[in-house]
Amino acid sequence: MNGIINVIKPMGMSSHQVVAHLRRLLKTRRVGHAGTLDPGAGGLLTVCVGQATKLMPFMVEYDKAYVAEMTVGLSTSTQDAAGETEKLTMDFQITPSQLAEALAAFRGEIQQIPPMASAIRMKGKRLYELSREGVTVERKPRNVRISTIHVNKVWNEHEDLLTFGSRVLLYVECSKGTYIRTLCHDIGEKLGVGAHMSFLSRVRSGPFDLGDSFTLEEIADLVSTGDLSFLLPMTRALPDWAQVKISPIAEERVRNGNPVTPEDFVDVPRKLDVDEQVFLLDVTGSVLAIGQIRRAGGLICQPIRVFMEG
Repeated sequence: MNGIINVIKPMGMSSHQVVAHLRRLLKTRRVGHAGTLDPGAGGLLTVCVGQATKLMPFMVEYDKAYVAEMTVGLSTSTQDAAGETEKLTMDFQITPSQLAEALAAFRGEIQQIPPMASAIRMKGKRLYELSREGVTVERKPRNVRISTIHVNKVWNEHEDLLTFGSRVLLYVECSKGTYIRTLCHDIGEKLGVGAHMSFLSRVRSGPFDLGDSFTLEEIADLVSTGDLSFLLPMTRALPDWAQVKISPIAEERVRNGNPVTPEDFVDVPRKLDVDEQVFLLDVTGSVLAIGQIRRAGGLICQPIRVFMEG
């Protein structure tokens, strides 16, 4: 069993718990996710099964998209709704232009200080473990990129004005490693009134979105009938990579990690460049390996990650 599952992770369940559940359900240990979602967040969790787990180092680089709710006037110790109140500002009015100006300041390359509620390791422990012990450590800012941020909806009591407790539904496209809770907190600081993230759902991870995703209950129902249609082919993980079919006589060389040459190719979708990474397929379209185009006298394709049969 090899492939990729787009799971709709329920809020309250950790990414590790989702993986453990699928291991039991699919009766295989070779299951892993390609990007953590906090327990309090829901939405798209991309899970790799079987040989597809070898793709995970490439998939963690995906850009992500989120829908997040930001509540203004209240900041918390964890930057989300689960934390203790740290700052309360009740008497203010924020105009749409002020909100737009604040959001614009976070588009592009920005720096974020990882929250203490994150899973980053420091001093041999994860930050959230230190936080639970009442320990706060200094964290270095990290560079991230916000490519898109806009308002989808606003819930407020005063037309066109944000006041205490107003909720703003944001759509955010960002680079890996971006903390949306920190983004909401920092926007609140920019506005001068404080804010926290009160809801989060991931709606896209790289080439995958909610359009071909399944709940854990739906997956269980399909498995019970022997239907594995929820498993997506491995090539979907990296759609921009060329898929090169090789001749049957070259398959064994690829499986042994030996290079092949253009003479072994039977189907090449486009011109290949040196250092480019490609999928190597057999003539039926099954993935044999990830290869890299190199120059060694002439052009060769060197397998760098081989997918075993089964």
